[in-house]
Amino acid sequence: MAEPTPRRNEPRLRPAPLLFEPMAAAADPEHFFDLESIDDPCRLLDRATELTHAFRAAADRAVEFQAIAAAQLADPRRFDRLTAADIAERAEWTEDYAKKMVEFGRDLLRGGDGTSPSDPV
Repeated sequence: MAEPTPRRNEPRLRPAPLLFEPMAAAADPEHFFDLESIDDPCRLLDRATELTHAFRAAADRAVEFQAIAAAQLADPRRFDRLTAADIAERAEWTEDYAKKMVEFGRDLLRGGDGTSPSDPV
């Protein structure tokens, strides 16, 4: 289960670097951040855990940016604002989830910590 995202009043931990690999290595389906080349199980567990935390942190941060974008797109002050249904279609969400994301994004834009009842995460 993913760890909670640090909120605005908590410092963000720096996740392990996600190093990009040469195209030849990335094309090999068995190649994943060079984990397959680590023979020591302790090192393998440590690096795999670092990557897990990095991916979770990246996913949590991306969700926050999705919510902010959804709130901006739904802003009633925009002449070209989108409906929740339009946002849902673009993001491949349900309309109910889009509404929650818009509210979550509005909370983030107001400087909230995103832990209001409308927090979709």
